[in-house]
Amino acid sequence: MKSSKLIIGALAALGLTAGMASAQAEEDRDAIAERLKPVGQLCLQGEDCGTASAAGSDGGGDNGSSNGADGESIYGSVCAACHDSGAAGAPVRGDEAAWSDRTGQGFETLLDHAINGIGAMPAKGGNPNLSDEEVQAAVAYMVEPVMEVPELGNGDEAAAEEDATTEEDAATDEVAAEDEATELAENGNGLDGAALYAGSACVACHASGAAGAPVVGNADDWAERLDKGVETLYQSAINGIGAMPPKGGAMALSDEEVKAIVDHMVAEAQ
Repeated sequence: MKSSKLIIGALAALGLTAGMASAQAEEDRDAIAERLKPVGQLCLQGEDCGTASAAGSDGGGDNGSSNGADGESIYGSVCAACHDSGAAGAPVRGDEAAWSDRTGQGFETLLDHAINGIGAMPAKGGNPNLSDEEVQAAVAYMVEPVMEVPELGNGDEAAAEEDATTEEDAATDEVAAEDEATELAENGNGLDGAALYAGSACVACHASGAAGAPVVGNADDWAERLDKGVETLYQSAINGIGAMPPKGGAMALSDEEVKAIVDHMVAEAQ
């Protein structure tokens, strides 16, 4: 009877030991797998590497981005394979010498290269599922050690600044146009020579070269005449010369209108 109890007890102890050993072995395998897990994933252009933001959804923390995307996790899942190792000539994160030429181009240029690709690097690091905002967050995290990164936003402020710049440029152009009109009024007769030419009898000869008239736009035809000076051209047009009658036969034109037509033809020849 005692022998039976001893045998049962020994078997129970043996089973417990085997179970503990199996659990320990499973734990060791998990630990080894965790240590061997790659630090990043190399995504080639055209491959679907999954959504990096989902891969990084379990990681919080401040990584320098403020647009809601987890730049550190995106970097780790997409960019680290090359930018931690320097593969394919990629500048290593934190290496100021490797980044010096690039950071000199400014953050916007770096972001454009990251989104659209450059050299051996495909667009968005080979992960087309990334949004521009996610790429921006990853780039901000990547270059943070080597340059001052502008504060990231949701794009509304940038759009507002761009609109303001556009409006400012438009206002500047309008002022320039007004200044040009004022200068024309002060220095010339302010008449539209092109319109007057198109609506006059001048076109009949100066568009075709009839009767030896110099063709509008032909610099060679006008070369000798331009050498005589614009005042001589004015007088010839107003008073007539050779086969050309005074004012081209359009006596209703004022002298100022004839001068405006001459100015137009001369401008076209220069």
